[in-house]
Amino acid sequence: MRVRASDVAWVVGGAVLFVLVWQAVVVVGGFRPFVLPSPFSVATRFVEAWRDGTMEPHVATTLGEIALGFAAGAATGLVVGYLLARSRMAERLLSPYIVAAQATPVLAVAPLLALWFGTGLLSKVIICALIVFFPIAVSTMVGIRSVDAELLEMCRAFRATPSQVLAKVEVPGALPSILGGFRVGVTLAVIGAIVGEWAGGERGLGVLINLARGSLFDTPLLFATLATIALIGIALYMAVVLLERRLVGARG
Repeated sequence: MRVRASDVAWVVGGAVLFVLVWQAVVVVGGFRPFVLPSPFSVATRFVEAWRDGTMEPHVATTLGEIALGFAAGAATGLVVGYLLARSRMAERLLSPYIVAAQATPVLAVAPLLALWFGTGLLSKVIICALIVFFPIAVSTMVGIRSVDAELLEMCRAFRATPSQVLAKVEVPGALPSILGGFRVGVTLAVIGAIVGEWAGGERGLGVLINLARGSLFDTPLLFATLATIALIGIALYMAVVLLERRLVGARG
């Protein structure tokens, strides 16, 4: 993927401006470090947390939950999205339940899942899968329905098998929409993992946030953990963008 110097300059400039405004708010407002730490203290705590091994096990746990939850949610979303696109009966039967599940706040469901499936890995994966499922299912349905009808007619004329139509026409035609759903889903997977860890767990970035704001009373560590979560979200989003550029091709 080609990165233009102007794009990098805008990103760096925005980050610098954000840090300067943050520092100005701390100085002008006279906030104490336990209320709003300075950018320097957060950066220092960020480095310390990685050096002393505080951050690494929590990051590894959260990344594992994200990977498994996203894989489960994406796989289910792809199958259900295709079914909704090609079966009116399935759409009529499943759509109300899917929309109702999406409208239910994950924060309300997480404690129940932790109660039913325990506070281990399984409940975190289920929460991630649930929050990832909807955008990928919808993007898949929209993408499959947007495939050129004339191409499908041509496939029928040449007596192509359903698997050939899927692999050669439907998937390539729907891929941009599907990958758009992946962009949304991969960032939601991060949120799902953190929410699941808040509901119960012994390790993970969500657990570290609770420790930093509770028993440790370490606000700079809390901010450093939030920065780590943001960096993970950005990295995963960019990974999907790179995959999209490779599979679909650069546009614009």
